[in-house]
Amino acid sequence: MGKRKIITIGRQFGSGGHEIGIKLAARLNINCYDNELLSEAAKDSGISEEILKKLDEKPTNSFLYSLVMDSYVGFNGIGGYEIPLSQRVFMAQFEAIKKIAAEEDCVFVGRCADYTLQDEYDILSVFIHAPFEDRVKRISNRLVLPENKAKDLIIHTDKKRSNYYNYYTNKKWSDSSSYDLCINSSKFSFDDCVNIIIDALEKRK
Repeated sequence: MGKRKIITIGRQFGSGGHEIGIKLAARLNINCYDNELLSEAAKDSGISEEILKKLDEKPTNSFLYSLVMDSYVGFNGIGGYEIPLSQRVFMAQFEAIKKIAAEEDCVFVGRCADYTLQDEYDILSVFIHAPFEDRVKRISNRLVLPENKAKDLIIHTDKKRSNYYNYYTNKKWSDSSSYDLCINSSKFSFDDCVNIIIDALEKRK
């Protein structure tokens, strides 16, 4: 049996990480999980998908951090304390990622999947980035926004993703040392980015 194909993709907003993840999964004939993770998490957690969307990739307080670092204990609280909803949302995604990875090869986009799976699988972790101005143009065109609004949205979304990732992992979001492979999507087409990732996947030691 060959190596498992589990690829995690971190991405700057507007870099095309989601689109690259979809194209990559299609080329490998496996599933890509981004927003789909919310549906999977909702199935087993009892939390509505609407609430999961509202609290998606948002950091919570230090209680959950210590809880996850020690061990996963479920959703009912410990020592008589009820676990807040925002913390339950993180745990629901945490468990959904583990469950999916145990059942199939796949691509995960965001949500600390690289950190969640690093001790159990030989994953390939990728980070997609691009110059700020290129991302502004892409988001402005895609969402039909004036460039000043696109800039604000990119700054806000990147900050949210960075805070979430840095909070739950022992790594730093967007730092090249946190990933196996970093790709500038302004230097390569999305299809070329997919080719680079597949080549890296095949050449892993």
